Amino acid sequence: MQLLLAPMEGLLDFVLRDILTRVGGIDRCVSEFIRVTNTLLPERAFVRVVPELLNGGRTLAGVPVRGQLLGSDPQCLAENAARLAGLGPAGIDLNFGCPAKVVNRHGGGAALLDEPELVARIVAAVRRAVPAGQPISAKMRLGFNDDSRAVECALAIAEAGADELVVHARTKADGYRPPAYWERIQDIRAAVRIPVIANGEIWTVDDALRCRQASGCDTLMLGRGMVTDPGLALAIRAEDGTGAAAVPLPWSSLQPLVGAFWQLVCLQLEPRQRAGRLKQWLNFMRRCYPEAELAFQALRTETDQAKVTAWLQQNNC
Repeated sequence: MQLLLAPMEGLLDFVLRDILTRVGGIDRCVSEFIRVTNTLLPERAFVRVVPELLNGGRTLAGVPVRGQLLGSDPQCLAENAARLAGLGPAGIDLNFGCPAKVVNRHGGGAALLDEPELVARIVAAVRRAVPAGQPISAKMRLGFNDDSRAVECALAIAEAGADELVVHARTKADGYRPPAYWERIQDIRAAVRIPVIANGEIWTVDDALRCRQASGCDTLMLGRGMVTDPGLALAIRAEDGTGAAAVPLPWSSLQPLVGAFWQLVCLQLEPRQRAGRLKQWLNFMRRCYPEAELAFQALRTETDQAKVTAWLQQNNC
């Protein structure tokens, strides 16, 4: 089984990718989307979202990263994909799944799933613009308001030249409300001739095994579940027989990673973002770790960087 780390705007950025891939178990990452709107972006715009481009397209732990593009103009996306490809990512991913209203209002992300012909033109244009050895993947939801065109959209992506397809098993209208409809991915797998990856609502090892059975996919993409439980990928591998025996990742193993995350946040992000980003991650992890709950409560109203640093150091982070 292969395990991928999902792109999640405002959450799974390069800082958290760095930290989570240090834990282990992840085979590949996809970046947050790079928005393309009627212009050829400078190289620095790609590097800002995917700084791993300066490290051979890999995180510091050595995990490959694909850069994701979001837009609706085939020619403009193709030109930007060619520029991105020249920077050496592990591949290029196309976003047909973002449910954000501001993105959909401008015809991007999941809104494109109502226009499979345009989806096909986008994929074909990007495929033509990118060297043959550079893989092209796409991420889609089951649809916009409903899943009636899920197979049609998947076929449009596959037949236009994509090498791989990730399916988030919900529509835009479903948002992130459970459940995820993993069995619908099975219908897509039966229709296309490229590898299909299942995504959505995988919080635990049991979820991963049920998703694999329902979807028929041997590769899964983890998002919020991995943020909540950084040891999830290792635990899935253990249960699947492709890793060491399953041992829950103790908080003592996470403490230095929380400290490293805070250091990176302070180095890489604007001051106004720093405390919020730490609390955002702790808020997820408190579902699994009582210690994260204690840290969250202790820091929830704190914005002073020096005081946050002092608290973390006092608590071995």
